[in-house]
Amino acid sequence: MLKAWSEGDAYALEELTPVVYAELRGLAQIHLAGEREDHLLQPTALVNEAFLRLFRGAPVEWASRTHFFAVSSRIMRQILVDLARAQDTNKRGNRRPHITLSAAGDVAAGKTPLIDFIDLDAALNELAHLDGRQAQVVELRYFGGLENQEIAKVLGISEPTVVRSWRVARAWLHSRLRPSNASGAEN
Repeated sequence: MLKAWSEGDAYALEELTPVVYAELRGLAQIHLAGEREDHLLQPTALVNEAFLRLFRGAPVEWASRTHFFAVSSRIMRQILVDLARAQDTNKRGNRRPHITLSAAGDVAAGKTPLIDFIDLDAALNELAHLDGRQAQVVELRYFGGLENQEIAKVLGISEPTVVRSWRVARAWLHSRLRPSNASGAEN
């Protein structure tokens, strides 16, 4: 269906939209799980904005489902970071969206610390300079919701390489994004 849509088949787009929308909405719910209920950007709004950005430009020649979700993951990351920056400059509230690098179940259980989107974006950009593949793995896994096998296909690497890259990148990000004790908290 993606290939047919790339070639201009409007019917393929009609068939594809509900399927893609449901998957992107699931990702959006995970990304926004740590936010308060009245947060400015709800999962539906995030997916709608992602769709608008996907369809705004010239038609893309989608190589595969994983290629589509890789591009979608980058778009969702950009939207969330743009929102965080806009909220950060807003004089009222000065509240940035926060996320977790672990599974969505951990967010609901409150087991993992929340991370600021702007901080994560800066850390991912820093990681990209150190190891571009690790940054891509994080982006595809977290923002794209792709499984290891799909990430391997997108990046043209083996699945064990994806697993190693994810482990190292996640450890590096956790240490890079760990809140410092400089806030005056006693040990």
